[in-house]
Parts: sequence; C-alpha cells; structure tokens
Amino acid sequence: MRKKNENWIVKKSTAGLGLFAQKDFKKNDFIIEYTGKKISHEKADEKGGLYLFTLNENWVLDGTDRKHKARYLNHSCRPNCEAVIEDDKRIMIYAIKKISAGDELTFDYGEEYFEDLIKNKGCRCKKCQKK
Repeated sequence: MRKKNENWIVKKSTAGLGLFAQKDFKKNDFIIEYTGKKISHEKADEKGGLYLFTLNENWVLDGTDRKHKARYLNHSCRPNCEAVIEDDKRIMIYAIKKISAGDELTFDYGEEYFEDLIKNKGCRCKKCQKK
C-alpha cells in the first residue's frame, strides 16, 4: 500500500507501515495533522486498541480509519517530530529537527502508551533495534 502526497508517503517500516518524508523538512516545519473521529474517553476505553490520541480531558481522536494518514507515524525513543495540541481541538505534527527526504517520520508516543502497548512486545524504533 503506497499512498503519496508531495510531503510524505506511507510504506513499509521496521514497525509495520510507516510515514516517510518525501521532501526535506526544517526544525519547526509543519508535517501533518493527526485526524480522526472525535469520541469520548469512555468510548475510547470501551473500544481500546491503537490509533487513539487524547485531544483533551473530554475527547480522543480515533484515527483507526486508514484515510487518516498521520496514524502511520510510528513511535521512536529518538523521534524527529512532536505532536502539538492546538486550541484543545487539533493535533498538529511538527519537525523537532532537520528531516531529510526518505527519513521515517516518528514521534514519542509517551510513557503511558509505551508502558501499556510497546514495552512488553519490544520497541521497534531504529534506536532500540540497534541495541
């Protein structure tokens, strides 16, 4: 499955599918918005699974549908992007360092997600795969 635009492409990575830069990005450049259906925390807890991103104390974005391309951003213990929640309404992904075309776009999923969903299976980011 390869879905393109001028900024990024979805393709195979060490963690399954990933999002890869199609151009160079500078630090602080906007990469992509994390989108999805807005659901309550209660519904998110009932649903469980991956691709749930907390927006604020009331809402979670459910990016499960494959049309939400930011869902392909994988976790990294040494990320090149960060997620910024803007106005409690939108989750925007920005570069935190220079990213070259061809680099996988990653961010740190956070301690709770790491402990609950990654730690027991083993982290598959580049940093941890080199150990």
